[in-house]
Amino acid sequence: MQAPVELHDIPGSGDGRRPAVLLVEDDPGDALLVEELFADTSLDAQLVWVRSLTEARNALAGSTPQCVLLDLHLPDGHGMSALSSVLECANSAAVVVFTGLAEEKAGLAAVAAGAQDYLVKGRVEPELLDRAVRYAVQRKQTQASAAALQAGRLRAEENARLERGLLPSPLLRSVGAIEVVSRYRPGRNHSLLGGDFYDVVEGPDGSVHVLIGDVSGHGPDEAALGVALRIAWRTLMISGVTGLRAMQLLEQVLLAERSGHEIFATVTTLQLLGDRQGMRVLRAGHPGLMLRSGGTVEWVEVRGGPALGIAPELGLWPEQHVALPPSASVTLFTDGLFEGHTGTGKERLGEDGLLRLARERAHLDADPFVDALITTAEALAADSGGLGDDVAVVHLRWAPNTTEEGTSL
Repeated sequence: MQAPVELHDIPGSGDGRRPAVLLVEDDPGDALLVEELFADTSLDAQLVWVRSLTEARNALAGSTPQCVLLDLHLPDGHGMSALSSVLECANSAAVVVFTGLAEEKAGLAAVAAGAQDYLVKGRVEPELLDRAVRYAVQRKQTQASAAALQAGRLRAEENARLERGLLPSPLLRSVGAIEVVSRYRPGRNHSLLGGDFYDVVEGPDGSVHVLIGDVSGHGPDEAALGVALRIAWRTLMISGVTGLRAMQLLEQVLLAERSGHEIFATVTTLQLLGDRQGMRVLRAGHPGLMLRSGGTVEWVEVRGGPALGIAPELGLWPEQHVALPPSASVTLFTDGLFEGHTGTGKERLGEDGLLRLARERAHLDADPFVDALITTAEALAADSGGLGDDVAVVHLRWAPNTTEEGTSL
């Protein structure tokens, strides 16, 4: 029988080739009996013996055996308290408890408390020990898989709720006045939700306000911050607070809600004027936009200021007027659309590459135009594993008046 050992004498997983079974038993006679029973089983594992709860905790702190065989009567632990102590540090190890002949109810209570099985001393045969250990390990693995599956479902539900907050339906008062096409694509790591967000709100004067933004980083905190910024912006638009003042207030929301001082958000807001001849644009560290008119596409990048949170409260975001040709459409996007690789090398699509793709597809209607931009960028990055960042795209165009001629873009 292996002598009681301290933590530093226990190999990481048995003897380096076989997994370990940790026996926690203070009675040498009972420990010897378990060894003899163990030798008559077909279990291919190394039996490691410790005499106390303290030694068991030390052993489990340094390695995770396949199974723990636990006597419920130890010098420094007794009954359910001993089991609780082992379960706290057993990690992925299955736990089988030993009870006395008159304590079978204690075994059932132990299973209810988290052990995978129990054995009654004096009634254990090699076949029963073999089966108990194997079944206990299998049950533990099944429980771990079920817990991981449930955690995945909860994470997916949380992501879905956050995505609904990031990607709303446009709030338009005049039915059919503005044509809006929006798309969102998660990056290749779908388990990490990004902070891309957008919104479209029609003002009381008939103008249409548009927002697109991207919170730095990935994860639920960043996504939640994106939701907070989008909802705050929509509230400001409904309240009639627009332009520079709205951007300043958005930064105040970011400063109050962000999880760390390093977090920032790039944002572009624009107001499509009710006369349909122009738009006012504010840009806070965000990429430019594309203006599609007359069968061609132009890149528009107005003078802007820093991303929100970079230089707090400076308010350096000049609002600029951009002429809007008749029947023109506007395309806004986050940088995930053009930062993907093109092939297996380090070259990226970039803004020039995205503009080239847009010009090659300028003849398409709105929906296929937006879809083509995203699918082509994804295809170009396929050899590098796909687009690494989330992508949000919003395409807008005033709906033609009945007196207007021309086709939709």
